[in-house]
Amino acid sequence: MSDDGLFDLPAAAPTTAAQGGGSLAGNAHASAPLAVRMRPATLEELVGQEHLLAAGSPLRQMIDDDQPLTVLLWGPPGTGKTTIASLISRHTNRRFQEVSAVSAGVKEVRDVIAGARRALQNGVETVLFVDEVHRFSKAQQDALLPGVENRWVSLVAATTENPHFSVISPLLSRSLLLTLQSLTDDDVATMLDRALTDERGLAGAVTLTDEARAHLVRLAGGDGRRVLTYLEAAAGATTSQGRTEVTVEDAALAVDRAAVRYDRQGDQHYDVTSAFIKSIRGSDVDAALHYLARMVEAGEDPRFIARRLMIHASEDVGMADPTALVTATATAQAVALIGFPEARIPLAQAVIHLATAPKSNAVVRAIGAAEVDVRAGKIGPVPPALRDAHYAGAKKLGHGHDYRYAHDDARGVVPQQYAPDDVDGTDYYEPGPHGAEGALGERLARIRAILRDR
Repeated sequence: MSDDGLFDLPAAAPTTAAQGGGSLAGNAHASAPLAVRMRPATLEELVGQEHLLAAGSPLRQMIDDDQPLTVLLWGPPGTGKTTIASLISRHTNRRFQEVSAVSAGVKEVRDVIAGARRALQNGVETVLFVDEVHRFSKAQQDALLPGVENRWVSLVAATTENPHFSVISPLLSRSLLLTLQSLTDDDVATMLDRALTDERGLAGAVTLTDEARAHLVRLAGGDGRRVLTYLEAAAGATTSQGRTEVTVEDAALAVDRAAVRYDRQGDQHYDVTSAFIKSIRGSDVDAALHYLARMVEAGEDPRFIARRLMIHASEDVGMADPTALVTATATAQAVALIGFPEARIPLAQAVIHLATAPKSNAVVRAIGAAEVDVRAGKIGPVPPALRDAHYAGAKKLGHGHDYRYAHDDARGVVPQQYAPDDVDGTDYYEPGPHGAEGALGERLARIRAILRDR
């Protein structure tokens, strides 16, 4: 099926300006937000994402060598997706167009691609930036396909959501997926310091106390745009009072977030985390939620919290409630997909489940006891009946001889030695009396009685 005429429009002069009212359009004025004014003008100014900007990388080729490419930029808010598009617009010799998924419809997308197709006939290539592409409907994303497939445009699309779920397969398969990481605390601090002194920023109008600086970095949660927005608010609150030094109280008041004392690399991190886990272990759901809230408010990495919950689900709940690990694992997946602030909700659900679940440390005691024996050298040979008998000559060695198939017994269990002689008859797993493990203990006793009746 031909696309001829589908994207035809009256002729228009090519332009290099961002179009479509998106995040790069019309933001050059002096009263633009600090985060916009401080947007890097060169690759050297870009903070973080070094893994995407190495010599010879696809982005380097697109920016430095004007190579045509279709790119999906996936990462949390404030990590540089729009900045990378801005750098492409500044440094490319191609026509740069922008559409916002918030305001553009199918017609606008087709109009831009039609213009790109005409410009290409005149030897002018086009870069099309689509912000928040996950907000595009299937029809809108479908409208991008002819331009991408025929390379009428080099598409740069940004999304905060997993593109495997939010971008249609035909578009995803034609794109290079680049993943941006949350900025580190050092990255965020670098952005803060630069904004304080740079002429495009605050140009030395205010200074930050060490406490205020640390507070803003914590609140940023790896989001560069957020920290500059917070800095601008705190600086405005300070100068309105005729002062030039931003204190932690100024920052807390301007941002409306209490200055939670919490250093992700210091004692507060370890103390709060320890209290968090011990509260769950002790079944104090309210205390556990308090410590969760402290970690969330202080900007703790939600993936760290989710990892701790998965460990706790096996270490302190275990088989007393086998669904605890399912909940914790699902929470970790949810956190990876949605991020803060919404991630606090599944985290809270997992905390409530684990704190109110019956407790047992039998799993961790069982593996610990088995490891003690192995380290002590109790690693006798595998019983002959259990050895691999699938290769030529195995039967002559006695491998598999007298092996009893458990499914042949109506009980599903047969008297048979499975462990090496050194540890045969050792009970590593001792179920506790709580929750599902109480019933499991009775069943396990019957199983062991059958196994050892030989």
